[in-house]
Amino acid sequence: MTTNAGGARAAVIEARNLSKRYGGKLAVDNLSFTVVPGRVTGFLGPNGAGKSTTMRLLLGLDKPDSGRATIGGRPYEDLAFPLRRVGALLEAQAVHSGRSARNHLLCLAQTQGLAPRRVDEVIGLAGLGAVARKRAGGFSLGMGQRLGIAAALLGDPQVLMFDEPVNGLDPEGVRWIRNLMKQQAAAGRTVFVSSHLMNEMAVTAEHLIVIGRGRLLADCPTQEFIERHSAHEVLVRTPDAAALAGLVAAEGGEVTRDGDDTLVVTRMTAPRIAELAARARLVVYELTPRRGSLEAAFLDLTADSLEYGDHGQATPNGSAAHPARAGTAGRSGS
Repeated sequence: MTTNAGGARAAVIEARNLSKRYGGKLAVDNLSFTVVPGRVTGFLGPNGAGKSTTMRLLLGLDKPDSGRATIGGRPYEDLAFPLRRVGALLEAQAVHSGRSARNHLLCLAQTQGLAPRRVDEVIGLAGLGAVARKRAGGFSLGMGQRLGIAAALLGDPQVLMFDEPVNGLDPEGVRWIRNLMKQQAAAGRTVFVSSHLMNEMAVTAEHLIVIGRGRLLADCPTQEFIERHSAHEVLVRTPDAAALAGLVAAEGGEVTRDGDDTLVVTRMTAPRIAELAARARLVVYELTPRRGSLEAAFLDLTADSLEYGDHGQATPNGSAAHPARAGTAGRSGS
């Protein structure tokens, strides 16, 4: 087994039967998963699911009540020069407000035996050149995020762990961190990122680990997760909506009316709908398959794992909507 900073094993994140309780609350419950190099792994869960606690356990900021958290087979606290092995962004605002961005990074570099030139490299990489000598206490949330990411990259580590990295970033900044994570993964690094932005995770993460109430709910490729936990729909526009709806339902499809001439069909493929319409000589204006979304899949899987907030949104008549169709995913915090 290799343990050098460049070896694949050295970049593996492992949680094995992790449990952590705070008072009467079980934040992490016998949680096991592995994060491997070469891909961006998304870490998802509703509010209170235990994501931030899990990351703190992995980084040695909290001690598990039971189980083991390792990076490259060793606990974080056993790593020599840890910033050269693991770069993490958990709280971007955890910076001495009176220091300049450059001095903050210089202090970190000195603790790890890194040359000052590396500080200048990450300042350029993070787009901080214009504000490098300004006090970090005056930074906007987005600039604070960039400084936190620069600190994570400082030791050129093989493992990167980010908690809500795009928080406060403008669209250009969001695209920058998305591309950065993909580039780091393509270079063979392990990238583990927690986010509540489902649309962003859908285009960034190749693999997902999903937890709820501290327990593992899913550990699979992103596309497999979407396929498994969301319904495929076919949008149909036809002047013969009532007739076609009857034919589809008789064949086992599920139909929802969306206006006078529009149907949304599940449990039936577009070719089969076309065959039914042709056989009955019904006119069809549009027949569009629609893939399920990561948001819908996430909400459907985690509907029974919500700790805070409603388990659905109120409809106009006051009833609760199904969580998977209730709109936005909300913030999937700790």
